[in-house]
Amino acid sequence: MKKYIIFTITVLVLLCGTFQLQAQDINLKKNNYLVLSKNIQQLKPVLLTVNELAKEDGKKYGDFYMIICGKTINDIADNPNFTELLEKAKAQNVKVFVCGISLSKFNVNTDTLPSNLEVTPNGILYGFQLTKQGFITLTI
Repeated sequence: MKKYIIFTITVLVLLCGTFQLQAQDINLKKNNYLVLSKNIQQLKPVLLTVNELAKEDGKKYGDFYMIICGKTINDIADNPNFTELLEKAKAQNVKVFVCGISLSKFNVNTDTLPSNLEVTPNGILYGFQLTKQGFITLTI
């Protein structure tokens, strides 16, 4: 009987210790962010937000992505202000994407886009996929 009680207590202690380890793993995850926008001018305030979130999150700060869709992609080519913002985004480890569907719809040639701008075939689909991966998402 004594062995049975000792065995039961040992199993309970091990289980409690395992639950605590699982909770710690959850708390260590990174905060990843996604902004889906129809306006390239939003990149400037997004970069300000990135700085604040990085400070606030500390070691829990993860990735930050911005996807640009819609007619505003016509304003990207040969736009020195936007190119400058893209350089700042790169320095802050922000990945900026444009929607391939929008590029096709508005007949924008990818050769005219800045080289540090990534194209995703379908920006809305990619946004949903990132959301399913746990990204905190905002549409502006």
